[in-house]
Amino acid sequence: MITYEETLLRLRALQDDKYAAFHKRLLKNDSIELIGVRTPQLRALAKEWKGEQDIFLSFPDEYYEITLLKCALVGMLPYDKFIGYIDSILPLLNNWATCDLFEAPCIKKHREEFLPFIRKYLQSGKEFTVRYALVALLRYYMDREYLTCIFDCVEHADEKQYYIMMGAAWLIAEVLVKFYEEGVAYLSENRLPAAVHNKAIQKACESFRIAVEQKAELKSLRR
Repeated sequence: MITYEETLLRLRALQDDKYAAFHKRLLKNDSIELIGVRTPQLRALAKEWKGEQDIFLSFPDEYYEITLLKCALVGMLPYDKFIGYIDSILPLLNNWATCDLFEAPCIKKHREEFLPFIRKYLQSGKEFTVRYALVALLRYYMDREYLTCIFDCVEHADEKQYYIMMGAAWLIAEVLVKFYEEGVAYLSENRLPAAVHNKAIQKACESFRIAVEQKAELKSLRR
């Protein structure tokens, strides 16, 4: 059984100080402590420690990398076990990177079952819990059959919380990339908060996957 001290030794052996400084600037949260281990290396360690999530969940969250390992280990679980852990993981999310990297492939085969969890998290009022739900919609539900669900979920996004607003805009921008006509029809209804509406258009227009003439049409919809 690996200990917290042994885990830190393994992480520090992979430490990259320049990467730590660079990534900390991106996180925009000075309270987060980083060792400086790149994400692919963390994922490799998580695979090595697969099944040891209970041990890791007992570790303190002193470092960004420890929290990310907890997320990775829980994310590897089969769905019936995963849902028993997710409510204890979400409170650990305190930055956009950990939130967006928290993946659980098991959700793909249990999308209907997981929708009540997404709706619950959207109503939590907690910035990174809500963002997790929005990113989960983008990652696992970006199909035509779920567009109505996506639209219903996203229009209640709190534009005053930056990472929620950006997550909602990212979600709608991806809808525009994959389902342009449906996305434009939705934007034309002006159901989104103005900040989310305009940011979604901006992000879509920054994409090389949107045609020039489509970008012109989108810009005409700005509020």
